Amino acid sequence: MNFNLDKNLVFFDIEATGLNVIRDRIIQIALIKFEPGQLLPAELTLLINPGPVLISEEAFGVHGISSAMLANKPTFPQVAQQLWDFIGDADLAGYNSDRFDIPMLMEEFARAGFDFNLDNRRTIDVQKIFYKMEPRTLAAAYKMYCGKEIENAHDALEDVRATVEVLQGQIERYKDTDSKDADGNIIKTPVRNDMSALAEFTNDKRSVDVTQRLKYNPQGKIVFNFGKYQGQVVSEVLAKDKQYYHWILEKDFSAQVKQIVKKLVKENESNAPS
Repeated sequence: MNFNLDKNLVFFDIEATGLNVIRDRIIQIALIKFEPGQLLPAELTLLINPGPVLISEEAFGVHGISSAMLANKPTFPQVAQQLWDFIGDADLAGYNSDRFDIPMLMEEFARAGFDFNLDNRRTIDVQKIFYKMEPRTLAAAYKMYCGKEIENAHDALEDVRATVEVLQGQIERYKDTDSKDADGNIIKTPVRNDMSALAEFTNDKRSVDVTQRLKYNPQGKIVFNFGKYQGQVVSEVLAKDKQYYHWILEKDFSAQVKQIVKKLVKENESNAPS
C-alpha cells in the first residue's frame, strides 16, 4: 500500500539510556522517510554516544546496546544536523512516539541548539490507533495486521519497519470501520489513508505539550496539569508568581514546556496596560 501523502512523513524509533525523556539520552535512532510521489522510502539509522549518561540495566535488558558498543560513535550534537536535514518539515509517526520518542528527540535537539518544534507538523502515534481499535503490544500488532512475527524486537530499525507495516495494515483493516469515543460519540472511519485524519484520531486536543504538563481547559485557555496550580490558567498564575515561572525554567521540564511558558509570559506582558 502507498500512503496518501500531501507532505513528507517520517517514521522513527529510538533506543535510549532509560525512560526519562529529559534526563536520559538517545543511543540509537532509526528513521524511514516517505515522500509524495516517491516509490521507495529513504532509511537512516545511527548509533549515538550518550556521553556521561550511563545506560540503565533495565534499558540494556531491553535493547542490548552496551556502552562499549557506543564508545567510538558520534554524540548527538555531532549528528544533529544530519538528522535535522533528513527530517526536514516532515510529519512524524511512530509507535508510542507521542509520549516517548518525540519528546526525547525534541530534548536532544534543544541541547544541540536546534529549535525542533511541532507547530507545523502532524504526529501519528500508531500505538494509539492500535490501543483504540485492538489493545495489544507492537509484536501482537505486527502479528495481527501483518501475519508475521518480529524477528529482532527492540532493534530500532526492525521496530520502525514493523511500525510502517502495522500502520499500512491498520489502514487496510479499518478503512470501513467506525469508532466510538469516551462519550459514546461515533467517529466515522477515522482510520483511513489520510494523514490529517490519522493525526486527528491519535492526538488529544486537550494536551498542549507532548509531556502533558499543560492542557487546554473547556474555555480553551492553557492551564497547569501538575503541581500546586493544577487546573489554573498559566498566564494568570505566572503574572502573580514570578518565582514559580523561574522555577519552571530552572527545573527538569521539557524544552517545549519552557518555550510555551516563556511565550505566555511575554504575551501577558505585552497585553498588560501601560
